[in-house]
Amino acid sequence: MSVQPGGQCPMSYSKIPAGKDLPNDIYVAIEIPANHAPIKYEIDKDSDCLFVDRFMATPMFYPANYGFIPNTLADDGDPLDVLV
Repeated sequence: MSVQPGGQCPMSYSKIPAGKDLPNDIYVAIEIPANHAPIKYEIDKDSDCLFVDRFMATPMFYPANYGFIPNTLADDGDPLDVLV
């Protein structure tokens, strides 16, 4: 998703539930696709939009999709990380 004119996102990531039937059915937002260019995406907490956070300097690729479970909270204050 990208910011629309007027600074609004087409959808709100904060409104995505953690899943449909927890813990059996969860929703995941992918921030780094498997075997993809090492670009790190993040959800901006103020605008609730997905944006490019950084281009990772390492030539490493993730072997699986890396992301998070919406509306969860880990010890680091961010949503729970996942590899899918």
